[in-house]
Amino acid sequence: MSIILRLLIGCVLISNIHTQSKSSSAGVHNQNPIVTTSLGKVKGSLLTTVLGKTIYSFRGIRYAKPPVGELRFKPPVPVERWTHVYDATEDSALCPQPVSPDVVVSEDCLFLNVYTTKLPRGANNPKRPVIIYLHEGGFYASTGVSRWRGPEYFLDQDIVLVSFNYRIASLGFLSTGDELAPGNYGVKDQVVVLKWVRDNIAAFGGNPNLVTLFGYSAGGASVNYHLVSPMSRGLFHRGIFMSSSPLGKWPTVTNQFDLAQKQARLLNCPDDTSVNIINCLKTKSAEEIGNSLPGFAEIGSNPILIWTPVIEPDFGQERFLTESPIESVVKGHFEKVPILGGLTEFDFVYPAFEIVGNATLMKEVDENFETFAPIAFFYERNTENSKRISRELRKFYLGDGPLNNSSLTGLARLYADGVTGFNVNRAIRLISRKNDKPVYYYCFTFRGRYSFFYLPGTQTPYGPVHHDELIYLLYISPMFPRFNVTSPEYVMVKKFTTLLTNFAYTGNPTPQPNDALDNTCWIPFTNDNNKYLDIGEKLVMKKNLYKDRYAKWDELFPVPH
Repeated sequence: MSIILRLLIGCVLISNIHTQSKSSSAGVHNQNPIVTTSLGKVKGSLLTTVLGKTIYSFRGIRYAKPPVGELRFKPPVPVERWTHVYDATEDSALCPQPVSPDVVVSEDCLFLNVYTTKLPRGANNPKRPVIIYLHEGGFYASTGVSRWRGPEYFLDQDIVLVSFNYRIASLGFLSTGDELAPGNYGVKDQVVVLKWVRDNIAAFGGNPNLVTLFGYSAGGASVNYHLVSPMSRGLFHRGIFMSSSPLGKWPTVTNQFDLAQKQARLLNCPDDTSVNIINCLKTKSAEEIGNSLPGFAEIGSNPILIWTPVIEPDFGQERFLTESPIESVVKGHFEKVPILGGLTEFDFVYPAFEIVGNATLMKEVDENFETFAPIAFFYERNTENSKRISRELRKFYLGDGPLNNSSLTGLARLYADGVTGFNVNRAIRLISRKNDKPVYYYCFTFRGRYSFFYLPGTQTPYGPVHHDELIYLLYISPMFPRFNVTSPEYVMVKKFTTLLTNFAYTGNPTPQPNDALDNTCWIPFTNDNNKYLDIGEKLVMKKNLYKDRYAKWDELFPVPH
C-alpha cells in the first residue's frame, strides 16, 4: 500500500494492540449515564479528560438505517424510534476501506458519538455550543470513532462534541448521472447527522441553535459543500474548514460514470451501462468494494482525490448540490455564518517524497509531466489548455531541467499548493467577499515532537504537514501518546481548543485577548488586508500567505464569472 493511502487512512492501519488497550481502559468504569432523546433512551459510559473531568460518552448511536441490500447506493433513511435502552458504550465498526485484518469494518456503519461533561438535570440544561467533527480521509478512508478521534482534549472546554462515520468511496459517492445512482450519499449521511443533532442534542446538554461544523481535509471540503447545499440550510451556525476546499480548481461534474465503470472492472463486473454496473456491484460484498481502493491509483498514489460530491441532475429527488459550489459562492448564494479556515505550513508534501524516493516513478513523472500534473492536482485533462497549465506549473516550481533529487523542495511546494493550499486560500477569499459575517484565516506552523510525516528513516518531523493540527485537537491513541499538562504539546492543545471553542461560542476566536492566547487579536481576513494568524509557538498576525505562489494559480485558474 502506498505512503499516501497509509497516511490518509492514518492510524486505522495500526494493529489491534492499541484498540484493545483503549477498550479495556474505557471498561473500568461501572457508571452508565442514561439520557432520553426524541428517539428513545441511550446508555453511555465514562471517559476522562486531560484535566481529569468526567466525559459522558455515548458512542455508536445509530442515526440511519443500515445502508445495505436495497439501500446500497441510496440516500440515507433516518433511524426510527426504539423502545429499549440503546447501548452506546462502544465504538461502531468503520465504513469499508482497506485496513489491517483485525480492524472491524461493516457496511452497517452509520453511527455517531456524543461527548459532553455536563448533562441536563431536570429543567436545568447547560445548552453548550455543539461542535460536529466531519472526518478527513479523501472521501474514501478514515472514521470518526473514539479510538482514532478521541474527545479527551476538546472536552476540557465547555462544549458538546459530536463525531460520526459517513459512507465513503463508491459506497458513498457512486454517481452514474441517472436516477439509478444520482450520487452524494456520503454527504447526505452528513445532513442526516445535522438533523439528528438539531432534534436530539439538547438531551446531551447541547444547544441546537449554536452548532459549529468542523471538518478536516475531505471533512473541511464537506463544510464548504454544506455552506451552499439547500439540504443543509439552517442546520449550523459556524463553519471551520481545515486543509481542503472545493472552491479552488476542483472540477464539479454531474456524474462520475467513469469511476463507476472503473469500480465495475476492478470487481469483474460489466461496465457498459449503469443498470448493469449497479446490479453487479450489488452482488459484491462491501469489503470487496472497500478493499478495491488501491486499484484507483493511476500514477504512483495519484490521484489523491478520486470521488467528490456531484451536481445532481433533477430526477425528483432531494438534491444536495444543484450547481457548482464556486458558482454559488461567487453569486453569494451560501449560508452567511462566521467562518474559520486554514492549513499547515507545509501541508500536503508527502507525495513529493514518494516520487523522489522512487527512481522509476520519478522518471515517469519527469517524462509524462503534462499527463501527470492534471491527475495529481485535479484539473482538466488532455486539452491544450491543460498542457499549457502543466508546462507553466513545472517551470514555476521545478525550473527547466529534468527532475532529480534536488527537485524535492519544488515538488513538495507544488503538492502543498496544488492539493490543498491554493484551494483553501481561494475559498477564504471568495467567501469573505460575499459574507456579512467574519472570516478568519490561519497557517499552522507549530513544531511539536510528533507528526503524521517524519523525514524518511527518522523520527524527525518534516514540519507541520497535512493532518498535524489534529494532533492537538483530538486524541489519536494508536499513533501518539496522550498529552498531559506537563507535555510540551499541551500548550498548543490548550491554545487551539480555546480558539475553536471561543469561535463556537461567539463567532470570534479571540473575543477577549489574554495571556493564554498571547494577547493576540485575530483580525478577520479581507481581500484588502490579506491577514492571517500564524499559529506557532506564539500566535502572531501576519499577511499575504504564500502570495507569489498562489498568484500563479490565480493566473492559471481565473475565478469563473
